[in-house]
Amino acid sequence: MKTQTRLLIVCFAGMALACSTKKEETTNMKYPVTQKVDSVDIYFGEKVSDPYRWLENDTAKETADWVKAQNDVTFGFLEKIPYRETIKKRLEQVYNYERLGAPSKEGEYYYFYKNDGLQNHSVLYRKKEENGTPEVFLDPNTFSKDGTTGLAGVSFTKDGSMAAYMISEGGSDWRKAIVIKTADKSVVEDSLRDLKFTGIAWKGNEGFYYSSYDKPKGSELSSKTQHHKLFYHKLGTPQHEDILVFGGEATPRRYIGAGLTEDERFLIVSAATSTTGNELYVQDLNDPKGKLVCLVNNFDNNHNVIDNDGSRLIIQTNLNAPNDRIVAVDFSNPTPEHWKDIILETENALQGVSTAGKKLFVNYLKDASTLIKQFDYNGKPEREVSLPGIGTANGFGGRITDKDVYYSYTSFTYPTSIFKFNIASGKSTLYEKPKVDFDPEAYETKQVFYASKDGTKVPMFIVYKKGLEMNGKNPTMLYAYGGFGVSLTPGFNTSRIVWLENGGIYAQPNLRGGGEYGEKWHLAGTKLNKQNVFDDFIAAGEYLIKEKYTSSNYLAISGGSNGGLLVGATMAQRPDLAKVALPAVGVMDMLRYHTFTAGAGWAYDYGTADDSKEMFEYLKKYSPVHALKAGVSYPATMVTTADHDDRVVPSHSFKFAAALQESQSGENPVLIRIDTKSGHGASNLSKAIESTADQYVFAWYNMGVIPPIAKKEM
Repeated sequence: MKTQTRLLIVCFAGMALACSTKKEETTNMKYPVTQKVDSVDIYFGEKVSDPYRWLENDTAKETADWVKAQNDVTFGFLEKIPYRETIKKRLEQVYNYERLGAPSKEGEYYYFYKNDGLQNHSVLYRKKEENGTPEVFLDPNTFSKDGTTGLAGVSFTKDGSMAAYMISEGGSDWRKAIVIKTADKSVVEDSLRDLKFTGIAWKGNEGFYYSSYDKPKGSELSSKTQHHKLFYHKLGTPQHEDILVFGGEATPRRYIGAGLTEDERFLIVSAATSTTGNELYVQDLNDPKGKLVCLVNNFDNNHNVIDNDGSRLIIQTNLNAPNDRIVAVDFSNPTPEHWKDIILETENALQGVSTAGKKLFVNYLKDASTLIKQFDYNGKPEREVSLPGIGTANGFGGRITDKDVYYSYTSFTYPTSIFKFNIASGKSTLYEKPKVDFDPEAYETKQVFYASKDGTKVPMFIVYKKGLEMNGKNPTMLYAYGGFGVSLTPGFNTSRIVWLENGGIYAQPNLRGGGEYGEKWHLAGTKLNKQNVFDDFIAAGEYLIKEKYTSSNYLAISGGSNGGLLVGATMAQRPDLAKVALPAVGVMDMLRYHTFTAGAGWAYDYGTADDSKEMFEYLKKYSPVHALKAGVSYPATMVTTADHDDRVVPSHSFKFAAALQESQSGENPVLIRIDTKSGHGASNLSKAIESTADQYVFAWYNMGVIPPIAKKEM
């Protein structure tokens, strides 16, 4: 690919009409002037214009000025919506309840997270007895004055005497690691810097393994990160002396992760070039001469060492099993030809495995709902764990000596609750259930199966208030993801209460590209099959309209990250489908996504414009930035992104918003809301509430709907 660039300033000022809630008045709105440059890329002989290339420069004053001008217009628009503050206050009310996480035993203490209600970050507490008096261990709310620095993970030594915790500043994926003694929380040494996409894996009390990239020479938030490196850090030594264990120039890999078996005998290293498929290496740390041994030397499948039983390794894999299976092998002959099945592949997709009490707790999905089965270490089935209903369960992780283990359970109308599970009896006891300003009995959840364009049956959950009249006029939020093998399962979302209690419907389809039905379902939505994902989403909207849950005038489509791409592509292909579009932190430029941060790692799902002419043409056809057409009436759109998003860089959203403002015809507004000191997700609770409130009011306002809660105040 070659690039030709010549600066050519072209100004435009788009006009849009914003409808009032009563549709009786309009407001003329001028968008900021956006310059265009004569930037042209050549792909397989075809010239492709990229007039907003300059917005990729996130350190330029011109970009900062553009961001400010766009935000001025966006917040000026939002501030005129009369019930905006009402919705924000209601969101604060429903969030104002105590939320607890499941406890875990580390040394002498039980550690758990708790949020009193409106704290920007949950606080990590500890107590000596299960029912003892808790004390604050780490309070992320004290990390920064503005609350935008958060706790990004904690790892304890096996005896619990030390901990390493990571912090994220402004929502960035870059981390700092701080090591402390748990007894008095005193800092042991200087902070480690520039960690990214990593956990902390302790080896005894002497040191730990972590991963990172070399710090980019250009912008830390957008420059390409290529070679991940696995280091061993010995306590008391400077970071620049850390030992390179794997990666770098010698063995270039984009993603490297490390962990130790519970007995700390084996170091497990996973190495990958993309988000799917990994090599697998194991080292016997009890052997002074031991080195990393390669179990799998290709990236064709996913593999993960669950635990060991002496020299026997227990592995989860989708090799020759698209829905995953569990195998065992002796470390003396660890390659796949020696693997023996202990838990066979089933019709249900295996999502993950936890261990506690020397048992395997296997998490399956049955039509996008959790199914937990307990096995011994030889794969002998012992029981299916009884859950409160159709929903999502997580946890079941503990020590090999544990008699009890904790797990969380949630569904769309069941606030996340903690259960204590007795491993021997299989009995679950409610440990903690939050008191939420919400009556679950007033709502119902349906799961339907609809036909996509090619006839494929796709499941979808639909949630709404009981007794709601299906008259085609219900404000409906259609949310999906559809990529990277990610499974969307039932879960309680506090902010969703406000949408539902005001007569809204929430719909969540399980599109191809996800992992709800294993790797075959995932692959059916990748590369040259990506259009299946958009077809599934469009068909979901059409189903909701056909069954009179809603109509196009009352439908909002929503998604974030890969889901932002989904929304952008859908509105470009079917601008008539929905009244409102809410693409968040989306991958919008499919020709250049792989040139930023770790974006090249997404090529397994997307392919790249450099792969082949066929792949280039396919990507260009649905790429949201390139698929827009002038003179088309697109939905009322509010793009959302943040200045510290170093996963999907904000220039994706910048370029899409600029192109959409220029292309838009008709009354529907096109806005972009750019948060500050936030990343791929909101950096704290207050920012999350503000963003959600703005999305809700933007949707209602453009549908011409006054939510009932607002009518009460009129």
